[in-house]
Amino acid sequence: MKRWYFLTIAALASVLVPAVMLESVIYSRVLAIAGLCLLLWLSEIVPPFVPTLLLWSLIPILLGPLDDGKFSLSNVLSWAVDPVIALFFGGFVLGAATQAQGLDKRLADFALSSSKGSFGRLLLFVIGATAFLSMWMSNIAAAALVFAGLQSILSAFDEDHILRRTLLIGVALGADLGGMATPIGTGPNAIAIAAISPTQQISFVSWMAFALPLTVGMLALSYFFLLWRSNGFRSSGVGSLPTQTIMLVEERSPEGSKRIGFIAILVATIALWLTEPIHGVPAAVIALGASAAIFISRVLSKRDLVKIDWSTLLLIAGGITLGRLLEQSSILKSLAAHAPFADLHPALGLFLLCLTSAILSALMSNTATAVLVIPLAMALIPSPSTAILVAISASFGIPFIISTPPNAMAFGQGGLKVTDMLWPGLVLMILGCAFVSLTGPAFLRQVGIP
Repeated sequence: MKRWYFLTIAALASVLVPAVMLESVIYSRVLAIAGLCLLLWLSEIVPPFVPTLLLWSLIPILLGPLDDGKFSLSNVLSWAVDPVIALFFGGFVLGAATQAQGLDKRLADFALSSSKGSFGRLLLFVIGATAFLSMWMSNIAAAALVFAGLQSILSAFDEDHILRRTLLIGVALGADLGGMATPIGTGPNAIAIAAISPTQQISFVSWMAFALPLTVGMLALSYFFLLWRSNGFRSSGVGSLPTQTIMLVEERSPEGSKRIGFIAILVATIALWLTEPIHGVPAAVIALGASAAIFISRVLSKRDLVKIDWSTLLLIAGGITLGRLLEQSSILKSLAAHAPFADLHPALGLFLLCLTSAILSALMSNTATAVLVIPLAMALIPSPSTAILVAISASFGIPFIISTPPNAMAFGQGGLKVTDMLWPGLVLMILGCAFVSLTGPAFLRQVGIP
């Protein structure tokens, strides 16, 4: 009851305060719409797609009469029809097909056989495999697949065993950080690409040329930090797996032409994404073609459409719409003109923006964070690289068990302590933001992104 009381007050404040404080009717209504939708996204009292639908309704109603051409329904919907949506749809279809074909069981088989009783090898595989999956599908789907495949291994430990807790954190960090590496890996990436698309086109390879080495470095740091915390370097007992885990998981998903066909489609899709500069076919078109091939080959059926994360797609569409609204209304340019940001050293200013993105992402949806911070950051430091670095930093917001769905999923497995996630998360967040703000602009210029 108290929650609804405070939310009602906050909603009224988001609507009334701009009307009282600002002379511009357009600015006050834009802030009222943005504040209300952000409040709904942050509070999570409604499904995440509801603010998007509300956004599409309120803009034409409240702003359309003031500037009929710019804020008409057709214009508003055109803002959301972005190729990034098609790209993410393809990623979600690939994720659903991966789960449908039982590749999670294969993952557990390979993890056990390749670790050969070494906990260090198993942890490395778990982090790497989760991160790789998170590059091509949602981090939620990637974490769910790996947790499903590791159940027989996790069950061999006591619930509060340090090795079991380390594996759980490894899955969460792999899922959280792996999404940075590709344009489809996480929602903030999509928001950044859409934000700079009018002036700067980014290919799959251009993004990965910057983000993949960063992702590998952060994953390596995560691995050694977790291994050190689990005492793996200092105790042979801790470095070995219980003997009952050294067995292969029973294969529960039959082999068949569908699985072989899907692997062929997956490999071809990734290859086409990586060779985009050669053949010139946009990544979004490749994603749509791959999705069509998966349904044509009956790897998925129309009943499997319910497995697609439509809610997240609408959330991303809402984020793009809100960013376009703030851009079209010119409110951010006005705010940036009055901010004392120019007095700061460029590296310090960028670090503060990146850290703000990470901290907010630790407390709320990273996509909603990108929606809020990227337009403001672009107004303060008008460069395409700014949007990319702020989006990347949103993936560093991982210190709390509520920060990301994979963190919550890991905690839901039982046995984890809050500090198990807090300390690795804080170290990675601060070091990651410092590193990208200091080296990111120069590195992005090397790959053709100013």
